[in-house]
Amino acid sequence: MINSGDTAWILMSTALVMLMTAPGLAFFYGGLVRRKNVLATMMQSFFVLCLLSIQWILWGYSLSFGPDIGHFIGNLSWFGLKGVGMAPNADYAGTIPHSLFMVFQMMFAVITPGLITGAFAERMKFSAYVIFTLVWATLVYDPICHWVWGTGGWLKNMGALDFAGGTVVHISSGISALVCALMLGKRRGYGREPMPPHNLPLTVLGACLLWFGWFGFNAGSALAANELAVAAFIATNTAAATAALTWMFMEWKLTGKPTILGGATGAVAGLVAITPASGFVSPVSSIIIGMMVGLVCYTAVAVIKLKLAYDDSLDAFGVHGVGGIVGALATGLFAQKILNAGGNNGLFFGNPELLKIQLVAVGATIVYAVTVTFILLKIIDAVMGIRVTDDDEVVGLDITQHEESAYTLLD
Repeated sequence: MINSGDTAWILMSTALVMLMTAPGLAFFYGGLVRRKNVLATMMQSFFVLCLLSIQWILWGYSLSFGPDIGHFIGNLSWFGLKGVGMAPNADYAGTIPHSLFMVFQMMFAVITPGLITGAFAERMKFSAYVIFTLVWATLVYDPICHWVWGTGGWLKNMGALDFAGGTVVHISSGISALVCALMLGKRRGYGREPMPPHNLPLTVLGACLLWFGWFGFNAGSALAANELAVAAFIATNTAAATAALTWMFMEWKLTGKPTILGGATGAVAGLVAITPASGFVSPVSSIIIGMMVGLVCYTAVAVIKLKLAYDDSLDAFGVHGVGGIVGALATGLFAQKILNAGGNNGLFFGNPELLKIQLVAVGATIVYAVTVTFILLKIIDAVMGIRVTDDDEVVGLDITQHEESAYTLLD
């Protein structure tokens, strides 16, 4: 039976999650690149919103949530939303229209490949990006989504917990981002010339919009206007604030000054890590998770990436991949069934088995995403090339890929 309050909340949450991609992610990533690449970077977030909205309606939703095939993927019986109407689907959300659940999940499918763009910013051909995004969403996101959230999915059957997308969204995109960064290679001059963010206010605005939208991402995943949504909302804000503080204090101690870029990056890392756990953990556990991910992601971005010298341009792997892994495993430590009867107890509450299950989910997602992303990039590179020419990279992608300029200098 449809509940008007639940329906209103999920409609609002859907809009909030849409806001995370454009303008949230577009501003966050756009401010981090150099001036000559800002529009090209923002275009990737805007374009994925358009492209995946159509893919999801035609076949993405059916593959992700449709009737199960071998516990691996959904079939195509819901192609073009055939049979996906206004009546609730009890398997997924019994108090809102099935079509509303579909469009809410659409926004998760939209932002996931968008996150990957941070790894290859300033050097990927737009034509290659279009093909990569469409095929990656179909071959990587849709199957993993079915494994974890789809009725019959093998990780769901095993008992893996992912409240709002730590594994489905952040690990899948973050680990694929690392593959992209390694396969495309470094930007020209990386490590030899400075490449500072060209507009930090834009990045901070994007981070704040991401934080704002994340309440729909996590609290909306309760799929009802209820106590669980409130708990997820509190956990989300708590972890983000803690991780931001942790990151800034780490900077302050190690470099002498805290930065707004560090605070913004830390907040996003905290949001990433609490995503899988938000509907299963207490506020105090959220503080611990925020501290953990602030320390781990800062180390990944400020220490390990520099030592290994790979060019993950905007730290898509260091924040989303690493943060997603921290969050998924933390769920296996801190989850409490008393907070969510649909969940389970973690290691610190008497059930070490959940941590083992979370490890399997993390490992399977990493292996599958790495393998398919590698093969996909190899094929696209062989057919059309994935990287812009050296001359195009020097001029900038705004002009060479789109014939536009973000800033006009007047005499």
